[in-house]
Formats: sequence, C-alpha cells, structure tokens
Amino acid sequence: MATIEECRAALGKLSDNMSGAGGDVRAAAALDRSVSCHLTDLDLTFAGRLTGGRIEVAGTHPGAPRERAQIRLALTGDDLVDLVGGRLDFATAWGSGRVRLEASLLDLFRLRKLL
Repeated sequence: MATIEECRAALGKLSDNMSGAGGDVRAAAALDRSVSCHLTDLDLTFAGRLTGGRIEVAGTHPGAPRERAQIRLALTGDDLVDLVGGRLDFATAWGSGRVRLEASLLDLFRLRKLL
C-alpha cells in the first residue's frame, strides 16, 4: 500500500508535469478549480486548487472530502502512484471503476486532454 508521503509526492509530480506541458495539455491545466483527491484505501483526502497550471494542495484530512470540490478524484494510493508513474492507463482504470473522476461536463471535456 502506498504511503501518504508517496501519494503527496505523486500529486507533486503530476503538478510538475502539468505545469511543464505545452499545447492542449497546458490549456486544460489552466483551469481555476477546487480539487479533492480521496485515497480510498488510506481514507484520506487531499484538498486544494488547480490554478496556474498546477495543483496546489491546501491540506489533508481523514475521511471523505469535507466540501464538494469542483473536480473530484477518488482512487487508491497505489493507483494514484501508478497513474502518475505511467504504469496504469487512466482510461482503463476509469472504465473498470478503479478511478472515479467527477466534474462538470465542460470541465470533463477540458480535462480529457490531461488524461
């Protein structure tokens, strides 16, 4: 099982990857939205914002998200680490139910470029 520190590092790497991207990916990452990432196996939520092409984690707390973020992700810590590390395909994980992504329809269309 991935540790909290490994998951925080994975979110940091994802943020770095997004901020360094160009073209359509950079445009998709340019949203300004609240974000939550619930790690179901650790029962922990990272909460923050997607802003300026980066994910800024404001804090963590035990359990499910306390507030409804505009972009919500739920998955295991291992799946987060594997997704960011390129060992797990998002479409496959999402299609099989291993990853849940919830957002407005317009945001989902924009975010698909990141995935």
